[in-house]
Amino acid sequence: MSTTADLVSALKKELKAAQMTYADLARALGMAESSIKRMLARGDMPLSRIDAICRALKLDFGELARRVADAQPLLKELTQEQERAVVADKKLLLTAICVLSQWTLEQVVANYRLSQAECIKCLAQLDRIGIIELRPLNRYRLKLAKAFRWRPHGPVMNYFRDHAVLDYYAGGFDGPGEGLLLVHGSVSRGIAPSFVDRMQRLAQDFAQQHHADQKLPEKEREGYTLVLAMRSWEFEAFAKLRRTPAT
Repeated sequence: MSTTADLVSALKKELKAAQMTYADLARALGMAESSIKRMLARGDMPLSRIDAICRALKLDFGELARRVADAQPLLKELTQEQERAVVADKKLLLTAICVLSQWTLEQVVANYRLSQAECIKCLAQLDRIGIIELRPLNRYRLKLAKAFRWRPHGPVMNYFRDHAVLDYYAGGFDGPGEGLLLVHGSVSRGIAPSFVDRMQRLAQDFAQQHHADQKLPEKEREGYTLVLAMRSWEFEAFAKLRRTPAT
Protein backbone atom coordinates (compact mmCIF):
# COMPACT_ATOMS: atom_id res chain seq x y z
CA MET A 1 0.00 0.00 0.00
CA SER A 2 1.25 3.50 -0.83
CA THR A 3 2.26 5.67 2.13
CA THR A 4 1.42 9.37 2.30
CA ALA A 5 5.13 10.20 1.94
CA ASP A 6 5.27 8.13 -1.28
CA LEU A 7 2.24 9.97 -2.65
CA VAL A 8 3.69 13.37 -1.79
CA SER A 9 7.00 12.44 -3.40
CA ALA A 10 5.14 11.38 -6.54
CA LEU A 11 3.20 14.66 -6.52
CA LYS A 12 6.45 16.63 -6.51
CA LYS A 13 7.55 14.75 -9.63
CA GLU A 14 4.20 15.41 -11.29
CA LEU A 15 4.44 19.13 -10.48
CA LYS A 16 7.90 19.24 -12.04
CA ALA A 17 6.76 17.31 -15.11
CA ALA A 18 3.80 19.68 -15.54
CA GLN A 19 6.11 22.69 -15.03
CA MET A 20 3.78 23.94 -12.31
CA THR A 21 5.54 26.10 -9.72
CA TYR A 22 4.66 26.25 -6.03
CA ALA A 23 3.25 29.71 -6.71
CA ASP A 24 1.00 28.27 -9.45
CA LEU A 25 -0.20 25.53 -7.11
CA ALA A 26 -0.79 28.01 -4.30
CA ARG A 27 -3.04 30.09 -6.55
CA ALA A 28 -4.95 26.99 -7.70
CA LEU A 29 -5.57 25.91 -4.09
CA GLY A 30 -6.14 29.37 -2.68
CA MET A 31 -3.22 29.03 -0.25
CA ALA A 32 -0.04 30.94 0.52
CA GLU A 33 3.03 29.80 -1.37
CA SER A 34 4.92 29.43 1.92
CA SER A 35 2.24 27.02 3.17
CA ILE A 36 2.57 24.93 0.01
CA LYS A 37 6.36 24.72 0.38
CA ARG A 38 6.11 23.77 4.05
CA MET A 39 3.42 21.17 3.38
CA LEU A 40 5.37 19.48 0.56
CA ALA A 41 8.64 19.65 2.50
CA ARG A 42 7.12 17.75 5.45
CA GLY A 43 5.95 15.01 3.10
CA ASP A 44 2.78 14.57 5.12
CA MET A 45 -0.70 15.89 4.38
CA PRO A 46 -4.34 14.75 4.48
CA LEU A 47 -5.55 12.65 1.55
CA SER A 48 -8.12 15.37 0.85
CA ARG A 49 -5.25 17.80 0.20
CA ILE A 50 -3.48 15.29 -2.03
CA ASP A 51 -6.73 14.87 -3.96
CA ALA A 52 -7.00 18.67 -4.35
CA ILE A 53 -3.46 18.85 -5.75
CA CYS A 54 -4.33 16.03 -8.16
CA ARG A 55 -7.30 18.06 -9.40
CA ALA A 56 -5.04 21.08 -9.91
CA LEU A 57 -2.74 18.85 -11.96
CA LYS A 58 -5.72 17.31 -13.78
CA LEU A 59 -4.47 13.94 -12.52
CA ASP A 60 -6.72 11.16 -11.26
CA PHE A 61 -5.89 10.18 -7.66
CA GLY A 62 -6.22 6.49 -8.53
CA GLU A 63 -3.69 6.91 -11.33
CA LEU A 64 -1.26 8.60 -8.94
CA ALA A 65 -1.62 5.73 -6.47
CA ARG A 66 -0.99 3.21 -9.27
CA ARG A 67 2.17 5.03 -10.35
CA VAL A 68 3.44 4.97 -6.77
CA ALA A 69 2.65 1.26 -6.46
CA ASP A 70 4.39 0.51 -9.75
CA ALA A 71 7.52 2.28 -8.51
CA GLN A 72 7.79 0.13 -5.37
CA PRO A 73 10.72 -2.35 -5.33
CA LEU A 74 9.74 -5.84 -6.42
CA LEU A 75 10.32 -8.88 -4.22
CA LYS A 76 13.05 -11.37 -5.13
CA GLU A 77 12.02 -13.75 -2.36
CA LEU A 78 9.14 -14.20 0.06
CA THR A 79 9.47 -14.69 3.80
CA GLN A 80 8.99 -18.09 5.44
CA GLU A 81 5.62 -16.90 6.77
CA GLN A 82 4.44 -15.78 3.33
CA GLU A 83 5.42 -19.08 1.72
CA ARG A 84 3.84 -21.04 4.56
CA ALA A 85 0.57 -19.20 3.96
CA VAL A 86 0.71 -20.06 0.24
CA VAL A 87 1.19 -23.83 0.72
CA ALA A 88 -1.37 -24.06 3.52
CA ASP A 89 -4.19 -24.09 0.95
CA LYS A 90 -3.79 -26.10 -2.26
CA LYS A 91 -6.21 -23.88 -4.19
CA LEU A 92 -4.23 -20.84 -3.06
CA LEU A 93 -0.97 -22.52 -4.15
CA LEU A 94 -2.51 -23.29 -7.54
CA THR A 95 -3.65 -19.68 -7.92
CA ALA A 96 -0.18 -18.44 -6.91
CA ILE A 97 1.45 -20.58 -9.62
CA CYS A 98 -1.10 -19.26 -12.13
CA VAL A 99 -0.44 -15.59 -11.29
CA LEU A 100 3.30 -16.22 -11.61
CA SER A 101 2.41 -17.20 -15.19
CA GLN A 102 0.28 -14.03 -15.48
CA TRP A 103 -2.97 -15.92 -15.97
CA THR A 104 -6.19 -13.93 -15.76
CA LEU A 105 -9.05 -14.81 -13.43
CA GLU A 106 -10.98 -16.06 -16.46
CA GLN A 107 -8.16 -18.39 -17.52
CA VAL A 108 -7.84 -19.92 -14.05
CA VAL A 109 -11.58 -20.58 -13.77
CA ALA A 110 -11.77 -21.98 -17.31
CA ASN A 111 -8.93 -24.45 -16.74
CA TYR A 112 -9.39 -25.56 -13.11
CA ARG A 113 -12.27 -26.56 -10.85
CA LEU A 114 -12.34 -23.26 -9.02
CA SER A 115 -15.44 -21.11 -8.98
CA GLN A 116 -15.11 -17.44 -9.73
CA ALA A 117 -15.81 -16.63 -6.08
CA GLU A 118 -13.10 -19.07 -4.92
CA CYS A 119 -10.58 -17.60 -7.36
CA ILE A 120 -11.36 -14.03 -6.29
CA LYS A 121 -10.93 -15.10 -2.66
CA CYS A 122 -7.51 -16.57 -3.52
CA LEU A 123 -6.48 -13.42 -5.36
CA ALA A 124 -7.47 -11.35 -2.32
CA GLN A 125 -5.35 -13.64 -0.11
CA LEU A 126 -2.36 -13.28 -2.47
CA ASP A 127 -2.82 -9.51 -2.24
CA ARG A 128 -2.72 -9.66 1.56
CA ILE A 129 0.34 -11.93 1.47
CA GLY A 130 2.11 -9.45 -0.83
CA ILE A 131 2.50 -11.44 -4.04
CA ILE A 132 0.12 -9.28 -6.08
CA GLU A 133 -1.62 -5.95 -5.91
CA LEU A 134 -5.28 -6.62 -6.66
CA ARG A 135 -6.87 -4.00 -8.91
CA PRO A 136 -10.41 -3.22 -10.11
CA LEU A 137 -12.24 -5.86 -12.18
CA ASN A 138 -10.08 -8.55 -10.51
CA ARG A 139 -6.98 -7.60 -12.46
CA TYR A 140 -3.69 -7.53 -10.63
CA ARG A 141 -0.07 -6.40 -10.72
CA LEU A 142 2.57 -8.98 -9.85
CA LYS A 143 4.85 -7.66 -7.09
CA LEU A 144 7.64 -10.16 -7.72
CA ALA A 145 10.90 -9.38 -9.53
CA LYS A 146 11.97 -11.22 -12.67
CA ALA A 147 14.72 -12.81 -10.59
CA PHE A 148 12.16 -14.06 -8.04
CA ARG A 149 12.68 -17.56 -6.67
CA TRP A 150 11.13 -19.64 -3.93
CA ARG A 151 13.29 -20.00 -0.83
CA PRO A 152 15.73 -22.93 -1.37
CA HIS A 153 14.65 -24.64 1.87
CA GLY A 154 11.34 -22.85 2.30
CA PRO A 155 7.81 -24.26 2.51
CA VAL A 156 7.13 -24.15 -1.25
CA MET A 157 10.32 -25.94 -2.34
CA ASN A 158 9.86 -28.47 0.48
CA TYR A 159 6.34 -29.10 -0.78
CA PHE A 160 7.74 -29.56 -4.31
CA ARG A 161 10.34 -32.06 -3.05
CA ASP A 162 7.76 -34.00 -1.06
CA HIS A 163 4.92 -34.07 -3.59
CA ALA A 164 6.07 -33.16 -7.09
CA VAL A 165 9.65 -34.28 -7.79
CA LEU A 166 8.89 -37.95 -8.45
CA ASP A 167 5.80 -37.07 -10.49
CA TYR A 168 7.81 -34.62 -12.62
CA TYR A 169 10.73 -36.96 -13.30
CA ALA A 170 8.47 -39.94 -13.95
CA GLY A 171 7.90 -38.62 -17.48
CA GLY A 172 9.90 -39.83 -20.46
CA PHE A 173 10.96 -36.31 -21.54
CA ASP A 174 10.67 -37.54 -25.13
CA GLY A 175 7.75 -35.46 -26.38
CA PRO A 176 7.95 -32.41 -28.69
CA GLY A 177 9.91 -29.64 -26.98
CA GLU A 178 10.91 -31.92 -24.08
CA GLY A 179 14.31 -33.03 -22.91
CA LEU A 180 16.24 -34.21 -19.88
CA LEU A 181 20.01 -33.83 -19.64
CA LEU A 182 22.16 -35.31 -16.92
CA VAL A 183 25.74 -34.06 -17.07
CA HIS A 184 28.42 -34.77 -14.50
CA GLY A 185 31.89 -33.28 -14.44
CA SER A 186 34.59 -31.65 -12.36
CA VAL A 187 35.20 -27.95 -13.01
CA SER A 188 37.04 -25.25 -11.11
CA ARG A 189 35.21 -23.77 -8.14
CA GLY A 190 35.77 -20.34 -9.65
CA ILE A 191 33.96 -21.12 -12.91
CA ALA A 192 30.97 -22.96 -11.38
CA PRO A 193 29.01 -19.77 -10.48
CA SER A 194 29.08 -18.66 -14.13
CA PHE A 195 27.03 -21.73 -15.07
CA VAL A 196 24.46 -20.79 -12.44
CA ASP A 197 24.31 -17.29 -13.96
CA ARG A 198 23.63 -18.83 -17.38
CA MET A 199 20.87 -20.96 -15.88
CA GLN A 200 19.27 -17.85 -14.40
CA ARG A 201 19.41 -16.11 -17.78
CA LEU A 202 17.79 -19.13 -19.43
CA ALA A 203 15.04 -19.10 -16.81
CA GLN A 204 14.43 -15.40 -17.49
CA ASP A 205 14.36 -16.04 -21.25
CA PHE A 206 11.74 -18.74 -20.68
CA ALA A 207 9.66 -16.40 -18.50
CA GLN A 208 9.88 -13.54 -21.03
CA GLN A 209 8.87 -15.85 -23.87
CA HIS A 210 5.91 -16.99 -21.80
CA HIS A 211 4.73 -13.40 -21.40
CA ALA A 212 5.25 -12.63 -25.10
CA ASP A 213 3.30 -15.72 -26.20
CA GLN A 214 0.24 -14.82 -24.13
CA LYS A 215 -0.85 -12.86 -27.22
CA LEU A 216 -1.19 -16.12 -29.17
CA PRO A 217 -4.44 -18.15 -29.24
CA GLU A 218 -4.55 -20.72 -26.44
CA LYS A 219 -4.64 -23.60 -28.94
CA GLU A 220 -1.18 -22.56 -30.17
CA ARG A 221 0.37 -22.73 -26.70
CA GLU A 222 1.35 -25.64 -24.47
CA GLY A 223 2.15 -25.64 -20.75
CA TYR A 224 5.76 -26.49 -19.95
CA THR A 225 7.69 -26.58 -16.67
CA LEU A 226 11.39 -25.78 -16.81
CA VAL A 227 13.50 -27.12 -13.94
CA LEU A 228 17.15 -26.04 -13.79
CA ALA A 229 19.53 -27.28 -11.15
CA MET A 230 23.22 -27.50 -10.39
CA ARG A 231 24.87 -28.58 -7.15
CA SER A 232 27.96 -30.26 -5.81
CA TRP A 233 26.58 -33.75 -5.39
CA GLU A 234 27.32 -37.44 -5.80
CA PHE A 235 24.81 -40.24 -5.95
CA GLU A 236 24.78 -41.88 -2.51
CA ALA A 237 25.26 -45.38 -3.94
CA PHE A 238 28.40 -44.18 -5.71
CA ALA A 239 29.69 -42.33 -2.67
CA LYS A 240 29.56 -45.57 -0.67
CA LEU A 241 31.96 -47.15 -3.21
CA ARG A 242 34.63 -44.47 -2.77
CA ARG A 243 37.93 -45.61 -1.34
CA THR A 244 38.84 -44.28 2.06
CA PRO A 245 41.78 -41.88 1.68
CA ALA A 246 45.04 -43.37 2.93
CA THR A 247 46.24 -41.81 6.18
